[in-house]
Order: sequence, then structure tokens, then C-alpha cells
Amino acid sequence: MDKVIEITLKRASALNYAHAQNVVHRDIKPANVMCDPESNEMKITDFGIARITDSSKAKTGMVLGTPRYMSPEQLAGKKVDGRSDLFSLAVMLYQLLTGKLPFQAESMATLMYKITNEPHPRIREANANVPIEFEDYFEKALEKDPDERFQDGTEMSQALKDTIRKIKQRQKG
Repeated sequence: MDKVIEITLKRASALNYAHAQNVVHRDIKPANVMCDPESNEMKITDFGIARITDSSKAKTGMVLGTPRYMSPEQLAGKKVDGRSDLFSLAVMLYQLLTGKLPFQAESMATLMYKITNEPHPRIREANANVPIEFEDYFEKALEKDPDERFQDGTEMSQALKDTIRKIKQRQKG
């Protein structure tokens, strides 16, 4: 779990930097996060569909990215900003902690419907071994409405650090 948290904190920081430069990645997923095990350095790769936030809406009817990791607003073809990337990062964290994606379906249409309309399964339903303190974190991180989500990578990182602190306090108990 420590490695997963470290990866997520570094990615949230990197995304915060990109978003401060008005760049939205739009395809945050495990394949686009590279790690050098020797140096423990991590990079976000493949900015091929990234956009400057002033023009971050795809053309009508065009979905760019990997749907399993996309935010509801991105799937709906709405204008996206950094909060969409943070939703994708939260999907990755959920998957790393549970071994499962929060939204799964047999067809693309059903998957897109679930992401945009249905609540994610509580993390402990996906893996009962995940500390309960993560429940509140994911309620915010995977919120459908971007205004209700973490607003930037710094806020997301701080909430994750607070979650880890609560887990450690409970374990000391």
C-alpha cells in the first residue's frame, strides 16, 4: 500500500504542475505512468491527446482517451479541466488498492452509462482488506460532479495524506 500511495502522491503533484500550465492530459491510466525501479522516479507519459484547457473540449461525438479511466464529463463530451485527470487518477488508485476497476461492464455503452450515472462500489465491497478510512476519500475523488471533487492535485494529495494519517492513528490505537 505504501508504494501505491507514493505513486499516487507523485502523480497528483505532477498533474497539479501540468494543470497550473493549463495542460489537461485526458488519458491518465496505468499504461501512461512509467516507473524506474532503480531510481524510484516516475513519469507521466503520452500527452498525445492532451489539450490546453482553453480548448479542452473534444469535437462533438468524439471520445478521446481510455473509457475505463475517464471522468463522467469527459465521456459526455463536455469541456474538461484538471479535475477530470484527477478522477482518472482516483480510478487508478482504486484499482491499485482493490485489484478491480470501480466501473465494469461487458459493453462500452453500459460502461459509459455506469461511469456517468451510477455510484462506484464502495471500496471495501471491492476489497474488504482496504482500510475503511479510504471510503470518504473515494466518495469525493470519484464524485460525478467535478465541482464536488478534489479541485486540484494539492487538495487530492493532502486528502490522501490525511487518510493515511487516520489509518496510522487507528492502528496505533
